[in-house]
Amino acid sequence: MPEKNLDFGKFGARGIKGSDAVARKLDELAGGIATPVTAKRGWIARLHYLTKSGKSRQAARDAGLTVTDRTLKAWLEGKRSPSKANLARIDAAYRAVRRQNVARHLLKRLNREGRGTRVEIHPLDQSQVPRPLQRVVEYRTLNVRRWDRIVGAWAAGDHQGLDAAWDDTIVDLGSQWGQYEYCTSVGFAA
Repeated sequence: MPEKNLDFGKFGARGIKGSDAVARKLDELAGGIATPVTAKRGWIARLHYLTKSGKSRQAARDAGLTVTDRTLKAWLEGKRSPSKANLARIDAAYRAVRRQNVARHLLKRLNREGRGTRVEIHPLDQSQVPRPLQRVVEYRTLNVRRWDRIVGAWAAGDHQGLDAAWDDTIVDLGSQWGQYEYCTSVGFAA
């Protein structure tokens, strides 16, 4: 049963929450700048993305990038470099703004006019669990037709909302749905 895995991993099982796996996959589908934020090219590209319009600047401020215009200009001209803390803020703001910008397009592709998208759920890794304590959890597939709540919570950065939306979605697996609260990965394409 979901929410009953209070001691997950106690006997050696490994995995992540299904909603976290969905968020990772949505981040992967959203794409973006491949160069790491620690490289000059990476943070410059992110800053250009965050400052290309007034709307994106406001979204960056809302996401936590609160520096003066003077500092921002010095960074963009290469006269100064951001600190490690500011690099983390730049990356977090970039991801938040990118999610908001891509969410509508991604939602349309995942819903596919009501046909939905096939999702593969790979069960948790029990290789480190002693043999008598292992349980049979097989690989499952599921067709998700309504992605609105999942993508909306992901775009807003609402982890609890995403978790609730994902739990409501995997109920379609039948009586075994609680066994998939934790898994190794969730795969789908859009």
